[in-house]
Amino acid sequence: MKILMVCSGNICRSPLAAGVLKRKLDVDQIVAEVDSAGFEPYYLGEKADHHTVSIAKKHGVDITGHSMRLFTARDFDAYNQIYVMDHKSYRDVLFLTRDVEDKQKVDYLLNAILPGQNKMIPNPYNHDPEELDVVYHLIEKACTKIAGKLKK
Repeated sequence: MKILMVCSGNICRSPLAAGVLKRKLDVDQIVAEVDSAGFEPYYLGEKADHHTVSIAKKHGVDITGHSMRLFTARDFDAYNQIYVMDHKSYRDVLFLTRDVEDKQKVDYLLNAILPGQNKMIPNPYNHDPEELDVVYHLIEKACTKIAGKLKK
């Protein structure tokens, strides 16, 4: 299984989600590949936001090796599942789909715990640490559910 997490900038939510899911899969000894991508080219090659790195570290997740990369249509060939963090990322990913098979790979991350609700994970960039903690816990719950499904 190959899973891709996507948000606009690929420096906050998607690298955090990829890191959380990787850690859960490692703990449960589930073999899967997890990565993240985004759409904002001005962040290309940047590391994860330092606040995001801190909240990840606080919870035992290491995302210090992250480097922003852009989402491309080739990601549909490389990944089985693509999780997005918000409505804009969902539209951006769908814009690059080539067929029904591509579209079936795309879902909101929070649909893992709130099926069919298409809820967004708030963008914590430049917000207070308490908001980032809320974002972490939303991501953690969704990733726990995904890992549980993969374990079966």
